[in-house]
Amino acid sequence: MRLIVSAVLLTACGLADAGETTHLGKPLPEMAAVPISRAVAAFDEHAGKPQRFGGRITEVCQKKGCWIVLEDNGHTARVMFGESHDLLVPKDSHGYAEVGGVLSRHDLSPEEIEHMKADGKGLAVSPVEYRIMADGVTIERDPSA
Repeated sequence: MRLIVSAVLLTACGLADAGETTHLGKPLPEMAAVPISRAVAAFDEHAGKPQRFGGRITEVCQKKGCWIVLEDNGHTARVMFGESHDLLVPKDSHGYAEVGGVLSRHDLSPEEIEHMKADGKGLAVSPVEYRIMADGVTIERDPSA
């Protein structure tokens, strides 16, 4: 009996770690998530309207947690969480995320590039980036990270 209880507890613990999911902000749109790679490749089709987007978190703002970068198949988009930073994500966020927001393309000024480099602890910043202004995010933490 003790062996069975131990096996059940070990299995339950493994499942709990297998992909903890956290939701922050407003509910996401009720639709399938568009992968970042598809959204960027077909920008005109996906820009300017509220949608659900998905990708792997590669960067997080290390000052406040006010943005993340999502990547899928070599394409990236910076997800901004509002002008007033109403929504902040944990600075150690990682794994797969889906966001509800509006996709746009943005040419960064030299000042914005320096600001993004500082917030991202010096990581490279492209002068043209795809952005999603989002009001909700669901993060599925990668247990292997």
